[in-house]
Amino acid sequence: MTEFLKLKKSNCKNCYKCIRNCPVKSIRFSAGQANIVGDECILCGQCFVVCPQNAKEIVSGVETVRVLLSGDAPVYASVAPSFIANYNGAGIESLQTALQALGFAGAEETAIGATHVKTEYERLLAEEGRDILISSCCHSINLLIQKYYPDLLPCLADVVSPMQAHCLDLKRRHPGAKTVFIGPCVAKKDEADHYQGIVDAVLTFEELSGWLTEAGIAIAPGPRAESDESRARLFPTTGGILKTMACAQPGYTYLALDGVESCKAALEDIRNGNLHRCFIEMSACIGSCVGGPVMEKYHHSPIRDFAAVTAYAGAKDFPIQSLPDGALKKHLTYIGKRLPEPGEAEIADILRQMGKTRPDQELNCGTCGYNTCREKAIAVYQGKADLSMCLPFLKDRAESFSNNVLNNAPNGIIVLNEKLEVQQINRAALSMMNLRDAADVLGEQVIRILEPADFMQARDTGRGIRDRRTYLAEYGRYVDETIVYDREFHQLLCILRDVTEQENEHERREALRQKTIETADQVVDKQMRIVQEIASLLGETAAETKIALAKLKESISNE
Repeated sequence: MTEFLKLKKSNCKNCYKCIRNCPVKSIRFSAGQANIVGDECILCGQCFVVCPQNAKEIVSGVETVRVLLSGDAPVYASVAPSFIANYNGAGIESLQTALQALGFAGAEETAIGATHVKTEYERLLAEEGRDILISSCCHSINLLIQKYYPDLLPCLADVVSPMQAHCLDLKRRHPGAKTVFIGPCVAKKDEADHYQGIVDAVLTFEELSGWLTEAGIAIAPGPRAESDESRARLFPTTGGILKTMACAQPGYTYLALDGVESCKAALEDIRNGNLHRCFIEMSACIGSCVGGPVMEKYHHSPIRDFAAVTAYAGAKDFPIQSLPDGALKKHLTYIGKRLPEPGEAEIADILRQMGKTRPDQELNCGTCGYNTCREKAIAVYQGKADLSMCLPFLKDRAESFSNNVLNNAPNGIIVLNEKLEVQQINRAALSMMNLRDAADVLGEQVIRILEPADFMQARDTGRGIRDRRTYLAEYGRYVDETIVYDREFHQLLCILRDVTEQENEHERREALRQKTIETADQVVDKQMRIVQEIASLLGETAAETKIALAKLKESISNE
């Protein structure tokens, strides 16, 4: 399949919204970015519509059309009947004038081709008497059946779409001409590409509007030539095909379904043999073509659009000339490519890797985009998804890792909200504060366990506290306190490093130092006293000796 929907990788933000809205889950995630799986895609355009970052874009056909217009062959536009809703107040005459200004030879309504198609549906019901007949106007529905319900291909009308029927008619009436379809649908680009030689190029309304703006051409609103012979203009509305048909075949039920999910449910019923003798009009878009992806993305007014289309439609068929026999026949074959299916053992192993070892752990929440955990496991096996897409699994893993780190950290950790209410507390902090269980304080004001002044200061000033030595008198502990305020998540983180032993050891060393100093002082004092006593004794002895010697000298001198 040619790529008509592309991913703008820089814009893809790993939000999974596209896979949640894809009816056939044809999106593969690689490196956190969504890639469309062409073999499985039905080009319904829902990923384009819902992407919040505009990461999906429709491949433009403007340059292809420019090349056609630069050639020698005349180029005619087939304009989808939903144009009346997209271009407010403009009739086909105004649109043709604008297109001719771009270089087109002329423009007609695709509804002319729809008249051919509805006539062929009536013939099939009357002449072939098929049990189930499904309309083949919507290429996305055709792809859905061709890829996912190949056993129901006999139920799909082998009739060209209104786009193809009209372009065949244009080429019959204008030999050698080229044709360009203009509408609200991305799938028509693939239909034109797949069935070569009928439609030469496809533009969306958005592409045409951009081109006209670039060329400075305005679609002038004005009086519209009303015609009662325009009933097929109802085709782009839900039930619009049925409104153009006689719906009078005896024994048949005529149904109109819109939206891929409703169509899938009907296809399952047909597969299970629950429906018979039915003509079913199916459209992939809710509201049919007026709810096409380009309309829904840029011009979503379903009620007003429906009213505009029905007001523009007449009560009779367009006058048409029959096309050659077999010209309206379309060959629809199986074009799907089925991916390998895992066995129960492989599914169980993948579920185990996602932390789902019991049925009650399979939440089937759908946040990954898949309806059930088993569907997600199958997608992982097929390489379309990865384990990290399971948000509950990631949350549980992150919480488990966080809790392991928190509870095995040697330091006390407390997390508060801006109201100073305890949100988390680890085992080390519980032990410091003689608490049995975290439940005793979770949700409570921090004042129950700690003075709040430091927390209030950090919250109000935005300035944290780093390793401030604090004595917790109530618990008889010294701690180095760090408080950090997280402005983004509005939380306060408190880390308490218990330094009581270090502080006690410091006090013991200080006491020992002081005692040593005192002892040294005592020894010095004692030594000084001894020295003084010795000196005193020596002084007395010296004096007595001096006196004795003096007397002895005097005595000797007298003799």
